[in-house]
Amino acid sequence: MKPQITIGHDAGGAPVAFDIEELLATRLLVQGNSGSGKSHLLRRLLEESAQMVQQVVIDPEGDFVTLAEPFGHVVIDGAAYSPAEVETLARRIRAHRASVVLALEGLEVEQQIRCAAQFITALFDAPREHWYPALVVVDEAQMFAPAVAGEIAEDTRRMTLSAMTNLMCRGRKRGLAGIVATQRLAKLAKNVAAEASNFLMGRTFLDIDMVRAADLLGMERRQAERIRELERGHFLALGPAITRRPVAVKIGPVKSGSVARKDGLIPLPSAAPDEMEALLLDELAGEAAKAAPPPPPPPAPKPEQLEASIARQEADRAPAAEASDTNGEAGEQIQAVIAEMARDEGSTFQSASALYQGFLVRCRQQRLVGPLPDMVAFRRRFAIASAGLERLDEPVRARILQLGEAVPDDVLAPYLAVAAAAAEGLSAPDDEELSRVYGSNSPGRIRRLLDHMERLGLIVVRQDFGGGRTLIVPGIEAVSGEPR
Repeated sequence: MKPQITIGHDAGGAPVAFDIEELLATRLLVQGNSGSGKSHLLRRLLEESAQMVQQVVIDPEGDFVTLAEPFGHVVIDGAAYSPAEVETLARRIRAHRASVVLALEGLEVEQQIRCAAQFITALFDAPREHWYPALVVVDEAQMFAPAVAGEIAEDTRRMTLSAMTNLMCRGRKRGLAGIVATQRLAKLAKNVAAEASNFLMGRTFLDIDMVRAADLLGMERRQAERIRELERGHFLALGPAITRRPVAVKIGPVKSGSVARKDGLIPLPSAAPDEMEALLLDELAGEAAKAAPPPPPPPAPKPEQLEASIARQEADRAPAAEASDTNGEAGEQIQAVIAEMARDEGSTFQSASALYQGFLVRCRQQRLVGPLPDMVAFRRRFAIASAGLERLDEPVRARILQLGEAVPDDVLAPYLAVAAAAAEGLSAPDDEELSRVYGSNSPGRIRRLLDHMERLGLIVVRQDFGGGRTLIVPGIEAVSGEPR
């Protein structure tokens, strides 16, 4: 007896069967506009075959995580793991024949694509002894196998197209049966769609999609209008695993997942116009100020400007050094005042002008005489004091300060903190330390700061899928002596 499942019923009420063994050899393409019932169809297919074959679901919207409780699927949060960990998980999934859902809703679109591509490639590259049969379901496949270049980076597009092509073209010999679902055939790469031999075509309205769907189903183009008239949850089916001639199928019920929201009218709020106006306008400015994005970091200076700045700083340091030699005790006292200010809680969150005014007041209170550093020199000395370099050995600290001489004032403190962490062999300072030295608790500002420093060539940022990052500082070696 063949391992078959019932996917639904035809117009006469007769069950429409799906041959799972044939599906493993011939693959499946599902197409339908948003709201046509694609996710419902995939869920029905997965539920009915859950006890027959291993299943791996690439889920960009978190629609299939509810398979875990009733059917034993393991949910893997793609945002929680690094690229190396995702690849290792894929290899273990093949070795242990686990049914899993790779949930990607916690990632941005390009990170979703890269994570899924590396995951599918690792499934494909598993050792021969682990080539067990498995269904690999990719929802929203137009994201992972786009027909044309979009807003994603070119290297990301090449990576994901390679992974999806391997899955659909060469996956059969490795036991992998690709099931891809897309909203529009025109957006799906043709070399991916062409490898499927089974089709379930749902409602679509654009002429180009209707014509392609009719061609795949072997229908005449004048019959393509039939696809536009399909109801939600109804599909035209064709393929060796289903039927040898096109048949209309109403997909059967599912056991997992939430009940879909029914479209329709709902009563409007009963609030009076003045009450509604108050709800909309009260404290609007304050809430908008909280939600407003922080200003972007300043643009990177041109190379000639950076060289001129370095030259000016070197010229300014010569008389400053002579002054410190003639008044060494006062210089030490001034440095002690700056260090004390840097240790004050919340000092780095103040503006440069406020800090400098506080510095002058403290100097007057301690009756310090002699030349005091101007605001520019104070700002750099305060940045150095707040970076916490005193925990490092003298040669390491001297090397970091030497590299910091060419760093602009506005990013000097975070640069020194990152360099100190790199010298200690850490991947990056913790978020709390980076926020303290930069004077901002906004994650968005910290991300833009790191992007700005990378554009200046001061650091190299390597981002993990889950949001973790490694910061590399050129010219800094870890304490162990290994180059960074």
